[in-house]
Amino acid sequence: MAEVHTLSKCVVKPSQTKERQQKQQEVLHLTPWDLRLISLDYIQKGILFSKPPNTTNDGTMSFINQLKTSLSIALDHFYPLAGRLNIVKHHEATPPFVTISLTCNDEGAEFIHAVTTRKVTTSEIVDSFIVPSIVQLFFPLNTLKNHEGDSQPLLAVQVTELADGIFIGCSLNHVVGDGFSFWHFMNCWSEISRTGILKITDPPVLNRYFFGPLTPPIHLPLEDVEDIIKIRNSFSLPSLEEGIFHFSAETIAKLKAKANTGINSNNISSLQALLAHVWRSVTIARTLEPHQVTRYFSAVGCRSRLNYPLPATYLGNAVLGADPTKLTAADLVEESLGWTASMLNHSVASMTVNKIQDYLQKWPETPSFSNFGGSTPCDLAMASSPRFNVYGTDFGWGKPIAVRSGIADKFDGKVTVYPGPQNGSMAMEICVSPLVLKKLTENHDFMETVACS
Repeated sequence: MAEVHTLSKCVVKPSQTKERQQKQQEVLHLTPWDLRLISLDYIQKGILFSKPPNTTNDGTMSFINQLKTSLSIALDHFYPLAGRLNIVKHHEATPPFVTISLTCNDEGAEFIHAVTTRKVTTSEIVDSFIVPSIVQLFFPLNTLKNHEGDSQPLLAVQVTELADGIFIGCSLNHVVGDGFSFWHFMNCWSEISRTGILKITDPPVLNRYFFGPLTPPIHLPLEDVEDIIKIRNSFSLPSLEEGIFHFSAETIAKLKAKANTGINSNNISSLQALLAHVWRSVTIARTLEPHQVTRYFSAVGCRSRLNYPLPATYLGNAVLGADPTKLTAADLVEESLGWTASMLNHSVASMTVNKIQDYLQKWPETPSFSNFGGSTPCDLAMASSPRFNVYGTDFGWGKPIAVRSGIADKFDGKVTVYPGPQNGSMAMEICVSPLVLKKLTENHDFMETVACS
């Protein structure tokens, strides 16, 4: 496997750090939405570009300085991302508890400039259904857990030069924000880089939102955060591979029409129809026994589902997992596309405002933490969203060629959903065993719905 060589590493701080240091450090208390993710890895997403045209006479890539400068300005608006977590153990209390908050101390984000040790091209990344393993090395803070944000950066960026392009890989502490927050930050950073204007179109909303009688800081009934980590991922995984599959807007429209017509409905969304199609195809590739149960776990964005909706620019977490959809392999393979999609639709529709708020208000009494240890090689779980503005992330040299994710929180059955480069299209990263991925690419019914990258 080709390796990646680090050329330089530095800390980028908000450009207004001195002005903010004259004030008292701001402390942001974390919500149940945030705290339940303390056991997971950082969010890792990255975008591939053609190589920017602007280089200096000595060959130095001037866009590196452009990215550093614009990142510093972006952190003025998103200054919590330059802070650190503050984990306090209250051993003297009876019973003991732990509190976790976010201190906005402007310690900064990490910025890495790297290069591949051989001439890796953009076509090597985008032209194969199999995601090359070198992509994992395009991301910083690999294997870091969210609770380590008390001593490690909450945000890290790695810019890796390829033969004919660059890859910008970002790792963001998931306690600080979700996928909506991640791409909002990326869109704002790229806007500053592209325009040179210090103000941004959609500034983030930084105040955390608590519901009902909850009063921060929330007391976690633990002696140590390590108690959470011991529970999480105490299982071993086989070697896995990722496939990246693109679906055109036309194909998705046909799947949606087929699903709705099959059950005489108009409630099935484009995403639900596509997910049902992928779930069935992966189940066939896994050659499950007819009686085996397979589950689909859906992540549901909750910003717009509340009585008083959270702003789209809310910097924090507002995502919950719906109750898993459970089907036998026989039902999944033999029933219609519309029937399977309706099961997924029902699961998402069950995430009512009352259910969400009841969960958040009761969570501190018996807190539970996200843990992928309960999934099996029969299951699928969706992450990310086709609604994220990935291809609007233009730093000044054009829109991205492709988007990829790192190794964070990968397991057998992880499905990462993205918008496609064309309006209405989608792409999915599917993480499964090499044998299942091979069978999936040999499935004619599945592959005839897959578009060229």
